[in-house]
Amino acid sequence: MTRSARRTRRTLQVAGAGAAALLALSACSSSDDSSSSKSGTSASASPKMSGTVTVFAAASLKESFTTLGKEFETAHPGTKVTFNFAGSDTLAASITSGAPADVFAAASPKTMAIVTDKGDGVGTPATFVRNQLEIATLPGNPDKVTSLKDLTKSSLKVVLCDKTVPCGAAAQKALTASKLKLTPVSYEEDVKSALNKVVLKEADAAVVYKTDVHAAGDKVEGVEFPESADAINDYPITLLKNAPNAVAAKAFIALVQSAEGQKVLSAAGFLKP
Repeated sequence: MTRSARRTRRTLQVAGAGAAALLALSACSSSDDSSSSKSGTSASASPKMSGTVTVFAAASLKESFTTLGKEFETAHPGTKVTFNFAGSDTLAASITSGAPADVFAAASPKTMAIVTDKGDGVGTPATFVRNQLEIATLPGNPDKVTSLKDLTKSSLKVVLCDKTVPCGAAAQKALTASKLKLTPVSYEEDVKSALNKVVLKEADAAVVYKTDVHAAGDKVEGVEFPESADAINDYPITLLKNAPNAVAAKAFIALVQSAEGQKVLSAAGFLKP
């Protein structure tokens, strides 16, 4: 091999080694960038939650949501869940009037629609539980109430939820289906108020939800009636458009829909969605 040929071969070898080194360096840099990018994505996917989550929820959710609120605060130190429990129609009116809130959980799709039709919800509300009516009587059921028809007796003082409230609308639906006419001594603003009339012995009976009878324990006695199967309420939940703490609000909604959340709700007497 001539001296010129050997020199050309050596030059090519050096050039080849340099190119290989550059490729390795480039690959290493690309890997580092990718790793850094993944790390950044992971960090942004799980932002640290803090601050207050304000939940507007139907009165019948009081016990179970209070439990879930405490669980949420324990799981996410630095957060606080505050609740406004009332009739769904009252809550919906407050939200559409600009009341600051993160989450709305209603006792019927109709009252949820008051909010979503105004564009104050985010996405499509999800049904997370259902609820069924039951008659609440005085402890021991002294008036021997065994059916919805028994409530039409003139000797009984019966209370119902207002017709604009989901529990009242459901009661009216059951009465209409049974072709029964009932004149209550009062219409109450929410299901807890109706139940409280019986607890305080200001009424002999009230048509409320199974969950409220369950929550009252031995303060009342529950009487099931078949017509309630035709008036079961779906409970939808949604993130609100102007939620002050949307990140934590989404996490609370996720807890409600999770296996743990459903366990708490089922224990309270709610039906699965």
